[in-house]
Amino acid sequence: MAHTFLLEIGLEEIPAHVVTPSVNQLVQKTTKFLKEQRIDFDEVIPYSTPRRLTVKVTGLADKQADIEEEAKGPSKKIALDDEGNWSKAAQGFVRGQGVTVDDIFFKELKGTEYVYVKKFIPGKPVSEVLTGMKDVAMDLKFPTMMRWGSNDFEYVRPIKWLVALLDDEVVPFEILDIKTGRTTQGHRFLGEAVDVPSADKYLETLETQKVIADAGVRKAEIRKQIDALATENNWNIVVDEDLLEEVNNLVEYPTVFAGKFKEEYLQVPNEVLITSMKDHQRFFYVTDKDGNLLPNFVSVRNGNKDYLENVVAGNEKVLTARLEDAKFFYEEDQQHTIADYVERLKKVMFHDKIGTIYEKMERVNLLAKFLGNKLGLSETELKDLDRASMIYKFDLVTGMVGEFSELQGIMGEIYARLQGEDDNVSTAIREEYMPTSSEGELPQSNVGAVLSIADKLDSIQSFFAANMIPSGSNDPYALRRQALGIIRIALDKGWDISLPLLHEAINYAYAEREDLYKNTQPITNVSETDSFVIDRLAQVLSGNKFRRDILDAVVARADMPFIQALQAAQVLSKHAEDDNFKEVIEALTRVTRLAKKAPEFGSDAVIDSTLFENDTEKVLADEFAKVKAGYGDAEMNEKFAILSSLKDSITAYFDATMIMADDEKVKNNRLLQLVKIAELTEDFGSLDKLIVK
Repeated sequence: MAHTFLLEIGLEEIPAHVVTPSVNQLVQKTTKFLKEQRIDFDEVIPYSTPRRLTVKVTGLADKQADIEEEAKGPSKKIALDDEGNWSKAAQGFVRGQGVTVDDIFFKELKGTEYVYVKKFIPGKPVSEVLTGMKDVAMDLKFPTMMRWGSNDFEYVRPIKWLVALLDDEVVPFEILDIKTGRTTQGHRFLGEAVDVPSADKYLETLETQKVIADAGVRKAEIRKQIDALATENNWNIVVDEDLLEEVNNLVEYPTVFAGKFKEEYLQVPNEVLITSMKDHQRFFYVTDKDGNLLPNFVSVRNGNKDYLENVVAGNEKVLTARLEDAKFFYEEDQQHTIADYVERLKKVMFHDKIGTIYEKMERVNLLAKFLGNKLGLSETELKDLDRASMIYKFDLVTGMVGEFSELQGIMGEIYARLQGEDDNVSTAIREEYMPTSSEGELPQSNVGAVLSIADKLDSIQSFFAANMIPSGSNDPYALRRQALGIIRIALDKGWDISLPLLHEAINYAYAEREDLYKNTQPITNVSETDSFVIDRLAQVLSGNKFRRDILDAVVARADMPFIQALQAAQVLSKHAEDDNFKEVIEALTRVTRLAKKAPEFGSDAVIDSTLFENDTEKVLADEFAKVKAGYGDAEMNEKFAILSSLKDSITAYFDATMIMADDEKVKNNRLLQLVKIAELTEDFGSLDKLIVK
């Protein structure tokens, strides 16, 4: 007979952003527990609200699967005495296994015979096994934990009740002083405590108490009410999916409502209004059919329609206060010039170990100038880049950004345009912050992209030089995200940005203005910084689902441009299934491994054909000479084809030639030949890291 199990962990209100990850974690841990306990089941279904994390397991077996296993004991020599009787060791072994010496048999293992017995372990009833769900519930981890009462136990919020039902029977266990039962809690204001008659009746029981426990159903209901409101008013209600998820995890019984604000606030930039509504009040904003912002908002109440007008009025009052502040700051900020704000930055610390924000901008100006020239920006772009890099942080000391920190960069762009800055300069001020997350939007303009790279590069170099290096999950200055940003921008633009180029930029800035690097000289932590960036490159490339060994190969050469590493990985992945891939890689890696044993040759060293002792040396030299000429300008796919074409010549060469000849001149000539081929393979990283079978 198939059973249904329900576990509900009732809590004080959980932060909205914690709800979905936590119930998903509960599903994963429940699934793992049941599999480890050998309990067959059909599905683990999550339910959640701000006050409960729940799983329902369907199709549960009556009991654990029986198992029969062989247990290994002492060797035969130890198990039998000189007279052939069972020793104490053998008797103790079988006693521990719950069998007798009559059950012993022998098996040979690596030339030695050992005592074995077959042990039958009957499965426990599912009701007994499920008491172990206590450990599953207590094992959940949360981003923030708290203790309550006199307990040492930590959890996201205090546990208020527990429901654990196998069909219609309570599964008994307790966490702290909370015992499992069948009583759940309804909506905090619209419902009351109620008994769940059976695991299958959980959802409908809660619905009688104004709780929609299925998060998917609850979200669909919110969306349905929003759509109805939009149709009724001929609005376009902008439903941000992240905001919808958050709002869904703030309510148990949703009722959508609309409010309004004075049209005079529409004079404030849309970005400010939207931030006030969306980020601060968790409101959805409203536009007309042409996309123009309307003086309305939509929100979701945790309750029914009773006294809804009071709720609307309260939300309008709170939003109006926010918008009044925004309007004041917007008007006040425009009383000052960009130059005024830049001057203030001379007294604002970026970090007390690094210097002021103004000094950071001066360093970034030098980095941007160097990178812009190297990356081929036009004269106009370089001029705009120079201007942008000297003012781009000015909005940090405006009243608006002081009140709405989420708008840094955004207000910079708006104020720059209002004060007559070029479009490229204004856009770059906003784009400098991009990407704001590991998968965030990237700068589109060349000026913004270079400025963003320069700013991120300065931050990474400065914090590493000041010995404030990320460790474990600790990364207070978001340096991992900034390194990811540099790499993603470089790949998106197709620019030849590499670690050596970034080092050059830093060294250039340091040489120009050593005074800006008082506490952060760029000579410190270079290898550690390089490893940090290369790890982020591997992370970005792993998103393309390349084989692990291919990733290891292409990132092994730290001086390779990031875009080249991507192209190398793409080409190797493309050819990994070729019939001759194994032979090509084996031939080339044999070359590279022997080349490592060569002495240092000058760049002008040439192969001496008079030292050749067999035809394969000449054939390989001729083949190499043919392909070398066009190799440097070839696309990565062509380069791999060129290297592949040397396979037969290399194989024949190794079959006929002893590289480490007794004659020093002959040996070095042969090693030089291999070194020159190995240099070509470096465009693909370290091929010896590839696994070929």
